[in-house]
Amino acid sequence: MAGHSASKTRVNALMSRPSTTCFSSSKTKTWMPAQASLRSLRKLGDERGHDEREIAGLGRGEERMVEVPITIACGNYDRTAAIRDGRVKVDGCAVTYLPLYPEEIFHRAFKFQEFDVSELSFSSYLRTVAAGTSPYIGIPAFVSRIFRHSGIYIRTDAGIRTPADLRGKRIGLPEYQITAVVWMRGMLQHEYGVKPNEIHWRNGGQEQPGRGERTPLKEIPGLDLKPLGPGQTLVDMLRNGELDALFTARAPSSFLAGEPHIARLFPNTREAEQAYYKKTGLFPIMHLIGIKKSLVEQYPWLATSVYKAFLEAKALALIDLCDVNALMVTLPWLEAETKETIAVMGPDFWKYGVHESMREIEALTQYAHEQGLIDRKPAVEELFARPTLEMSKV
Repeated sequence: MAGHSASKTRVNALMSRPSTTCFSSSKTKTWMPAQASLRSLRKLGDERGHDEREIAGLGRGEERMVEVPITIACGNYDRTAAIRDGRVKVDGCAVTYLPLYPEEIFHRAFKFQEFDVSELSFSSYLRTVAAGTSPYIGIPAFVSRIFRHSGIYIRTDAGIRTPADLRGKRIGLPEYQITAVVWMRGMLQHEYGVKPNEIHWRNGGQEQPGRGERTPLKEIPGLDLKPLGPGQTLVDMLRNGELDALFTARAPSSFLAGEPHIARLFPNTREAEQAYYKKTGLFPIMHLIGIKKSLVEQYPWLATSVYKAFLEAKALALIDLCDVNALMVTLPWLEAETKETIAVMGPDFWKYGVHESMREIEALTQYAHEQGLIDRKPAVEELFARPTLEMSKV
């Protein structure tokens, strides 16, 4: 009886509030039922013979919290699968997960801000934060990390045998600002002494003509950077000998088709990348997760809820890598591969978190500044939602 009285008191308190609405906006759902909704439910209940609490999906004398609906646009990764399939919930939210390729996500996020929560190119995000124009605030869930030695492709007849041979060459790239090529240029400068202004850069669509920079790119002093002409693609120009090399995140179709004119600069990429990691300690970050600032301002708890979900989903993916009962990834020696990676990089080889990834964050920020992509280096407090800088511990 005491519990029933307490519930009844809560419902009566809601009904006695000043006039409120169920939805303050299309994105904002609040406590339900509110006064106006109860009146509508009562009317519907009278017509159909139902109690308004039954229509609202409530038990006798109970209230219900309606979840905030959010869209998450992110790649179809094992480390996010548990969010996509519903095994991991985002506290307080009803999630619509859109599994899209990064190029499409970034175009739609940076151009049109279509998504509430979005995978973001780290370098493009850095540029918008430095310029004070970012509609998103980051959380340190680094859903894409990859060594980029494998992303440097060369013409076999261009006289390129070592990274130093790239000096003075014509190199194509999809966009000058994409994170992959920022890391490649940083590696080229800091590991091999070749600066960006010693190369002739050409930017445009890799497989399809007409691609441009996703965020506005001002002229960089001393840099030879020119866009492709109408109808031109990087793959065709490399094939025709109009380019000597290609820096890209996505393997070009000519390389995948085995065309003899193209090869990787580092043929044994695994060996080169492991040596790079052992020397620098860097596992390059490509993408992070961003949340619309307007939503975080409206729901201060949202950044932590989203980050917790991404942490949990990644933890489940790492467990699956060691499950030998039934392999979760289509790779025969999955356990051996995982153990070898741990031997080189440690058990937490795919780090999330600002403090855990500070070396990579600082390196990428430095490279973007050196390469003329940002006029200043944003502090981590500008890049990431403050609650995610210091999570609670048990």
